[in-house]
Amino acid sequence: MGYKLGILDQSPVIENLSNYGILQRTVQLAQKAEKWGYERFWVSEHHNSEDVLGSAPEILVPYLLAKTNTIRIGSGGVMLQHYSPYKVAEAFQVLATLEPRRVDLGVGKGPGGLPLSTKALQYGTVNTGEDFEERLTFLQQILQERVPANHPLAGIKATPKPPVQQELILLGASPNSARLANKLGVTFSFASFFNSDDRSLAEATEAYKENNKDGRFILAVSVIAALTSEEAKRLAGQQKLVKVHLKSGRVLTLQNEEAAEKFGKESGEEYEVKVHQANFIAGSPTEVKEELDRLHHQYGVDEFIIHTPVKDDQARILSYKLLSPNTLFATKETISL
Repeated sequence: MGYKLGILDQSPVIENLSNYGILQRTVQLAQKAEKWGYERFWVSEHHNSEDVLGSAPEILVPYLLAKTNTIRIGSGGVMLQHYSPYKVAEAFQVLATLEPRRVDLGVGKGPGGLPLSTKALQYGTVNTGEDFEERLTFLQQILQERVPANHPLAGIKATPKPPVQQELILLGASPNSARLANKLGVTFSFASFFNSDDRSLAEATEAYKENNKDGRFILAVSVIAALTSEEAKRLAGQQKLVKVHLKSGRVLTLQNEEAAEKFGKESGEEYEVKVHQANFIAGSPTEVKEELDRLHHQYGVDEFIIHTPVKDDQARILSYKLLSPNTLFATKETISL
């Protein structure tokens, strides 16, 4: 195909299933993804949420590594504004030492929750969340053992040193994030399910690829495939994209209108909530592949991370199987979950 496929799973809440059952569903999906030939399986970081349970990728990633054998497992991603870059480095150095070539350290700039959870995560610290570039740069320097001699923490090392360095990936949804990934020379993953603006994607791609032709560009997309195009489009049509626009100029994407209203109120700013039709690639497996092929050629995408945020759990799992590298063109008669 010329590109690889991975999965982003947020451990979505499933009706009539316990929290234990929901997290086990994530484990089962990771195991299926490995069997179906996916390259990566990422888990996200969302706090104080009633819709998804993936709140601690630093815990879920090692659990999934222990439950699988070959697939790459990673954070999609660690919200670095809340944490010490040194502690993040230590944790992932341990993981990469235990499971060489299987660990992805995906890092995101966002808060991963509403203002109240951000306050809770940063409680008792002097962190303002406004020094992301400095934090990411320091994290990279620690991992590469090149903290400058004039740095206040010169000489610091994150042990153990893994036999193969884990991949550091910047997750973002703006051209500015792409420029930062280019500057640092790290893999970049553009979240088009957060920002579906084609102009932003084109600008981000150009910014990342400029003088960085060998950089790995990953595109995270919302996708739903079904046995028929009509069924896929029906499922996609049920999904909404909710954005809260703050007076300060920030725009954030939330799970639903209730969460957006709550974010706006907790922010202390004037705000406006807007609801849009979710940007989905929807259709039969052949139709979805045609669109992925188009994006691959147009933007030079090395890999797609597939995100399928639909309420119907069986439809979600079936979609991942229909799009798996091993069975992308499977017919109805050959599909079994």
